[in-house]
Amino acid sequence: MRIKKIICLCLIVLSVLGCQNKEETQKENTKPNILFILVDDLGYHDLGVTGSTFYETPNVDALAKQGVMFTNGYAASRVCSPSRASIMTGKFTARHGITDWIGAKTGEAWRSRQRYDKLLPPAYVMQLPQEDITMAEAFKSKGYKTFFAGKWHLGGEGSYPEDHGFDINIAGIEAGSPKGGFFSPFNNPKLKNKLDGENLTLRLANETADFIAKHKDSTFFAFLSFYAVHAPIQTTAGKWGKYRDKADSMGIAKSGYVMERVLPIRTVQDNPIYGGLVETMDDAVGIVLKALKDNGLDDNTIVVFTSDNGGVASGDHYATSNLPLRGGKGYQWEGGIREPYFIKIPGLKTAGSAIEFPVINTDFYPTLLDMANLPLAPQQHKDGISLKPLLEGKKLNVNRPLFWHYPHYGNQGGEPASIIQKEGWKLIHYWEDGREELFQLPSEEKDSDNVIVQYAERANDLSTELLAWLTEVDAGYPIKDEAFDLDARNKRLQNIISEKLPNLEKQRLDVLSQTFKPNKDWWGSQVTTD
Repeated sequence: MRIKKIICLCLIVLSVLGCQNKEETQKENTKPNILFILVDDLGYHDLGVTGSTFYETPNVDALAKQGVMFTNGYAASRVCSPSRASIMTGKFTARHGITDWIGAKTGEAWRSRQRYDKLLPPAYVMQLPQEDITMAEAFKSKGYKTFFAGKWHLGGEGSYPEDHGFDINIAGIEAGSPKGGFFSPFNNPKLKNKLDGENLTLRLANETADFIAKHKDSTFFAFLSFYAVHAPIQTTAGKWGKYRDKADSMGIAKSGYVMERVLPIRTVQDNPIYGGLVETMDDAVGIVLKALKDNGLDDNTIVVFTSDNGGVASGDHYATSNLPLRGGKGYQWEGGIREPYFIKIPGLKTAGSAIEFPVINTDFYPTLLDMANLPLAPQQHKDGISLKPLLEGKKLNVNRPLFWHYPHYGNQGGEPASIIQKEGWKLIHYWEDGREELFQLPSEEKDSDNVIVQYAERANDLSTELLAWLTEVDAGYPIKDEAFDLDARNKRLQNIISEKLPNLEKQRLDVLSQTFKPNKDWWGSQVTTD
């Protein structure tokens, strides 16, 4: 009898242990998947959900409404590589050292651009530091299958996605734009050509969808990094026609540009080629979201959607307008750094809400770890905070400054400057002459918004804090160019006003003409240089 009791007791213990192990296994298998969607050069107002009446983005709009929209979401830089490095590392640009897009000239080599600028930009880190533990490496170490597709631009051989935690890399190389354009052949060693004329954006979405289907029974971290909507802006004849007709029906403005400080800047959203490029990006987002649903994963997948910097309104290809935000990609104002910033987390009661709390793309790293119930790594993501309380409808009692450091000249007309944003104020420090601008937020940052004279004491406090932080992180600074030629600079500016500005107006109307005929592969259909 006693032996039977012992046997029964053992069976009960084994049964309990078995249930515990099963529950732990089930808990492990229900960790959320992560789908991170990063668009290149997408402006804050380039989506229907953020105010565009010209571009059509139903899939992204639906995603934003199903998740949480952060209306004051920022990129860590006004250009791509620094911003992307901040997403991957959780650090501000001055801390990780990639302060310009990788490949930009520095020092005396900058003179070859014939911009005739007052300063020579400093050297910067040219690849993602190996000592940093990327977000991909953090998830991989916890059993996630990691996948990357699209634009990388964080280093060449030895510093590709597979060198920084991604198990699979499709199309991620050192290039910042699609070498073969948006239609096959792609001229990308990490992406095989399948069909002549295949669309790159849709191909990347399909590759991501295939990965999702193949790994639906595992836990994954998938990073879809579109080359779109970066130059060259290209689309199909059908989409060009659709948006040309739409622009016509809305009324084509007589003028589409004004002069910013050194270059013209676009003031209207009516480029039919860019409209088609944006819509194709939205079509691609629809493909990957459908893949989640078709594979029964939409209720267990966190989806992030954002951009790496502002829309290109000047300099590269003058594709869009960011108004009422001032500036765009490469500029130091809101149009250069404020981004679409959406997070969809299934089951949260805050779905469909909008949050005004200022956030930045360094926050994605700790937030995603936290939402996946994984330990944070504060020594790595030093400049990010977890947004989990906000996502759960709670308050986040954090009073932290945000910092931007761009000691370079933007291709789009931006100036070397550093920024601090804190407690509803933003101060911009210009490195050419030490002048500063102060803005009280929220602000669309028009010329009349500079309130530094009225709030000189506050400006001084912010400036002191900004410069102290830059010293703390050992930031690099531009130096005076002893060969600076003021007459040459003034002559260049006059040529821009007298020749470039009217040429841009002509090109804009040409693209809107019913007789417009782009190149057969659309390369060069609307690519201009400064």
